[in-house]
Formats: sequence, structure tokens, C-alpha cells
Amino acid sequence: MRSRRGLAPLFAAVLIWPLFAAAGAAQDYPSRPIRAITTSSAGGLSDMFMRALGEELRLRLGQPVVVENRPGGAMNVGTRACIEAAPDGYTICIIHNEPVTFNQFVYRNLGFDPDKGLQPVSNLFFLTQMLIVNSKLNVKTVDDLVAASKAKAGTLSYLTASPALALYMESLKAEKGADWVRVPFKGGGDAVNAVMNGSTPIALIGVGNVSGQLTSGEMTALAVGNEMRSPLFPGVPTIAELGYKGTPSRDWYGLFAPAGTPQAIVERLSAETRRIVGDPAFRDKYIVSRGLVPAADTPDEFAALIRRDRAAAQQLVKDARIEMR
Repeated sequence: MRSRRGLAPLFAAVLIWPLFAAAGAAQDYPSRPIRAITTSSAGGLSDMFMRALGEELRLRLGQPVVVENRPGGAMNVGTRACIEAAPDGYTICIIHNEPVTFNQFVYRNLGFDPDKGLQPVSNLFFLTQMLIVNSKLNVKTVDDLVAASKAKAGTLSYLTASPALALYMESLKAEKGADWVRVPFKGGGDAVNAVMNGSTPIALIGVGNVSGQLTSGEMTALAVGNEMRSPLFPGVPTIAELGYKGTPSRDWYGLFAPAGTPQAIVERLSAETRRIVGDPAFRDKYIVSRGLVPAADTPDEFAALIRRDRAAAQQLVKDARIEMR
């Protein structure tokens, strides 16, 4: 029988072998196409961005990036597909902040744990949400809009893309005694048409959806709904700069991999992504020109942001007394 001392080298080899195997896999990575899951349908914001990012990754990694659209279920469908994928570096995912930080507090049977199931790779960009109105309302400020809603009690409606942003509008409504009601919409094109034809003249919406209408004067920008001004419309103040409290909004899209993906692969994907997003030509064409704010960071920095946003979302849901669905 071998002594414990004699078995020690064998045990050490068993423990160290997975590390060597992982390092070898990372060194050869990638050796085949990479799948990129998006939570939007074809033509959506994350779909278009992922295709542009994927082409740049192909040039750097030597393998194609194949986009797979998994929309639906408040973006929970695509997020779950990402979590359930093999953690081998051949599935990456572009995911909005809501299924990562917010949805677990409002959906009773989410079916996944975003904290345990996702590996942050890099934040990509922040969305700029803007409070806008049909210009025929003849309002120029948030105060004007509040006054108009009171004068036309029960007649003004608004639209926005998510429960978190709707909560923002409802908190603003409560703070100033405004009178408006939320209406649902199917997608960005429907939202823009509803504002344009006046059926829903108010919107808290991504500025990239309405930049043309704002420039032409068909819509009027009243305030930026999140913490930073828009690079496309730097003269439009944030809601906080105007003295309104509301509910802080910080929408972003980030790059993830399934939890358990080898760290060396995660680090490489993150480094390449940061180089791409940091390139002025790419940044200006695919981020700034669309009213977005570049935000590429390291996996650790991104994970820290997620923890902060998740804690804020949990408190927000608690304070608003939102019941789980």
C-alpha cells in the first residue's frame, strides 16, 4: 500500500491537471464559430450592435460570430438560453440590464438565477432615455407637460419600453401631481408612430429611436431620463438637473458568457471587446451616432456595476411595492 506521502504527488497532479487543460483550451481558442445570443429580434438594437461587434471579433479571433435571436418574455428567454448553454467559450450573449438586475424581483418563476448563471465579460454601452413629446402639444419643459396633463385630465398617455422606466414615469407623476396613463406598444417602430400621430404623445424612449424626429422638430425633447446627457443632444438637461427626483434609470447592454466559462477565455473576449469599443471609428459609428454612451470595462468592473444595480433594483421594487407576477 502506498503511503500518504507517496500519494501526495498523485493528488497534486489530479488537482493541477484541470488548470493545464483549461489553459490549453484557452490557448487554442477559438477553433470553431462562436454563437452570439441576443435578447432582441432581428433588426433590434442589440441585434444590430452584436452583428457589428461580431464582425470585428471575427477579424481578431479568426472565427465567425453567428448571431442567434432569442426575443420574448421580457428578455428572459434569451437570458435563460445563455445561462443554459455550455460554458466553453463558444456561446456569448448580449443582454440588457433588466433580466440581469431587475426581473428576478418582479417575476415569481423566472427559471434562472442571473447572479449564479452568468459570467460578466464587459459592459458595452449605456442607453440614453429621453422624455419627449409630440411637438403639437406645444410644451417645452417638464413643468409645461405637467401643467398640460392637469389641464387635459385623463386624456394624455405615454409609452416606454420597460417596467423600470414606467416606474420612473409613475414616480414623476406622483411627485408633481401629473395626470397621464401608460399604454403598451409592440416595438420601437410602433412607439415612434404612436407619438408622431398623437395617439400617445408622450414617451420616455431611447434617443436613438427618435433622433431624426427631434432634429426635424416633429418631436420635442424635454429631459434626459437617466444620469448622463446625450452625446447627440448635449443641450437637453437630465431630469435631475431640472430638480426632479423621479427614479434613477440606467439602462445598459452588456456582453456575457455562461457561468463556468474558462477565465482565460473570458479575459480574452473582454480585452478584444474593449479594444473594439475603444476604437474611435467603431465607437463613433455604432455607439455615439446612435445616441449611446460607450462603457466597455473589465469583467470585475462590470460585475461590480451589476451588484450595485441589482441592489438598487431590489430596493426600488420594495419601495414601489411592486407585486411579483
